[in-house]
Amino acid sequence: MTIRLDSAFLRSHSVQPWARRGLLALAAVLWLMAGAGVSAADFSPIDGITEPYLDVTLSAPVAGIISAEYFKEGQTVKKGDVILELDSKLEEFEAARYRAVMERSKSELEATRVLVETTKSVSQDELSKKETEFKVANAEHDVAAEQLARRRIVAPFAGSISEINLQTGGACSPYQALARLVDTSHFYFVGHVEGKAVGLVHPDQPVRIQVEGLAESIPGRICFVSPVVDPASGLARVKALFDNPDGKIRPGLAAKILPQ
Repeated sequence: MTIRLDSAFLRSHSVQPWARRGLLALAAVLWLMAGAGVSAADFSPIDGITEPYLDVTLSAPVAGIISAEYFKEGQTVKKGDVILELDSKLEEFEAARYRAVMERSKSELEATRVLVETTKSVSQDELSKKETEFKVANAEHDVAAEQLARRRIVAPFAGSISEINLQTGGACSPYQALARLVDTSHFYFVGHVEGKAVGLVHPDQPVRIQVEGLAESIPGRICFVSPVVDPASGLARVKALFDNPDGKIRPGLAAKILPQ
């Protein structure tokens, strides 16, 4: 069936100007949607799964033996908490030694600077030498402190520990997976929408998210729509962000996006 809404047709049927403008705008929208093969009915619920807002596997850049385990699986941590620690006695000794060298060098520099400013009994060259020695000592201490810090597995954000792969006494190699940390205070819905309907979904669009096992849907907002449609499946990836304040939702649950 063809619906005629051109301007000549509307004038011939004595349609008021204000109504004519509205009908022409509606016709333009319908024409664009028809040209793309999309209708409002095409935005059916989008199936997908829940994913945690942040999900990282933690490791150490050095080899060692796990000497301390400060948290267990399932416990929550704050940003900066040490989760695991490798044996670090030698690194602690090195850091202490370089700190002592740095402090002695700093004292000598300050004493030399006082002599230059007051008695002039020390040359500027000697002062410059002391300044260089202090800079070198400070840099060596920073290197030792960094070597020590690399033996501690620190939480990069607040979250829950979902896995610990090595317990106290276990040996690890560089960059071996040691623990998994997830932030489940927020969640992503990740799903796919048909390419012909992707124009009906856009970033910052409010939606309702129905999660498996929950009686009520949750408000969320589209945060990503892939600019590419997969040619094999004809689908585009869509992500929506929503809150999980009471902790009822778990990663990996089936979910779907419902239009508002």
